[in-house]
Amino acid sequence: MRIALTVNGRPVERDVAPRLSLADLLREHLLLTGTHLGCEHGICGACTVEIDGEIARSCITWAVACDGARIRTIEGFDDDPLMERLRRAFTEAHALQCGYCTPGMLIAARDLVRRKSGLTRPDIRREMSGNLCRCTGYMGIVDAISRVMEEGVRPCGSDPMAQPAMLADEARWLGPAPGPVAGPDRQREVEHGVRPAGSDPTQSTDIATSHAPTDRAPVQVATGSIEEAGGGVRLSQSFVLEHPRDAVWALMSDPEAVALCMPGAKLDGPPQDGKITGRIEVRLGPIGARFAGTGSVRQLPDDYRQLIEGHGADRRSGSRVSGSVDYRLSAVAGASGGEATRVDVVIGYALTGLIAQIGRSGLARELAQRIGEAFAQNIDASLRGPPGTAAQQARLSPLALVLSAMRARLRAFLARIR
Repeated sequence: MRIALTVNGRPVERDVAPRLSLADLLREHLLLTGTHLGCEHGICGACTVEIDGEIARSCITWAVACDGARIRTIEGFDDDPLMERLRRAFTEAHALQCGYCTPGMLIAARDLVRRKSGLTRPDIRREMSGNLCRCTGYMGIVDAISRVMEEGVRPCGSDPMAQPAMLADEARWLGPAPGPVAGPDRQREVEHGVRPAGSDPTQSTDIATSHAPTDRAPVQVATGSIEEAGGGVRLSQSFVLEHPRDAVWALMSDPEAVALCMPGAKLDGPPQDGKITGRIEVRLGPIGARFAGTGSVRQLPDDYRQLIEGHGADRRSGSRVSGSVDYRLSAVAGASGGEATRVDVVIGYALTGLIAQIGRSGLARELAQRIGEAFAQNIDASLRGPPGTAAQQARLSPLALVLSAMRARLRAFLARIR
C-alpha cells in the first residue's frame, strides 16, 4: 500500500505491507534507528515516538494506519529547547547507563513535562511507569525529570515550546487503542468492537457488520486422491472460477502472474526462452525451507494448457525438491448461468532431506488443499481487480494446517473403530 506521511518535518512516501509496523518502517525503511525495539509488545516503551503530537508505541502501530500523520522520532528533537534541557538533566543526573531505553524515555519525559508540573517523585515514577529501564534503578531518571519541572516549565497549553497534540478538527488517534483522549465510553467501545458514535454516519456502528465482505462466496477447491510412486507424490485439484475462459487464460498463461498468486512463490523475472528462475518458501511449524532453482514453461494455447516443471534446493536444511504443475482450462456454465472456467490442476513433486517429512500423505494433502485454496482465491481476486493488478499473496497458517491434519486423522481413526 502506498502511504504518505511527514517524519521529522520531511514528507515521506513509501510502499509498505499492511502488516508492517511503524517501528520497522522508521528503522528499516527510513534508517531512523534512534527508535529502539525492545519487547515488541508495547510494554517497554523503547519504541516511543510522537504521532500527531501524542506519544505512542510504534512497535504495535501499523504503518498504514499512519497515512497522512505527522511522526516525530528522537532524531526530530535535535533543535527542541525542552528536549535539550531534558538531555542535559539526564547527563547531569546520570539517568542513563546502556542507553537503550533512553530515546523512548526522553520522548515520554518531554511529554510528561509539557503536560504537567509540580509532581512529586512518586507521581513522576507513576507517570513514567510505561517506560522500563534495566540499568539505572530509575533514581537518576526521576531526578532529571524533577529538575526540569522545578525550572518552571509550564504545562501544555501555556508553554510556548509545547507542540499542540491534535487540532480540534482532526481529533483522531492512529496509535494503539484506545488512545490518549479516550474516556470510559471509548474504552468500552474498543473492548466490545463498537465504533464511536458519530465517527461515520454512513456506516454501521458494529465493526463486524461494517466490515462484512461484499464479495461472492470463496472459491471451492476439490482435492483428489494422492498417489505415491517412485519416491514422488502426485495429486489433482479442481475449482471453478466465475470468469470467461479467455480472461482466465490471459492471467494463468503468464508465469509471473501465476507465481504472484501462489503462496510463498516468486520468480526472478519473465521466462527467457521458456526457462525461469525463482524460489518458493515452505513452512510447517518449526520446519521451513526456501527452495531456489530453475524450471521450464511449456504452453499449449489451443488446449488452454500450461505445464511448469522445476527443481531446486534449500541450503539451510539440505532439502531438495523437484516438481511439476500441469493445469488445463475448460469452459463451463457458472452457478449464475454465465460463462465460467473449470481449472484442473495436476501437481507432482518429490522431496528429500529434512523437509521431506511434510510429504507424508496426511500432511501433504492438507498442505496441498491449503495452497490450492489460497491459489484459487488469489486468481479470483486478481481477475476481479483492476487490469494489471495482482492480489496479495495469501499466507498459510502452520497451526491451522497441523490442526486440520490432526482432525482428519482423528476422523479416520473413529471411522475404523465404527
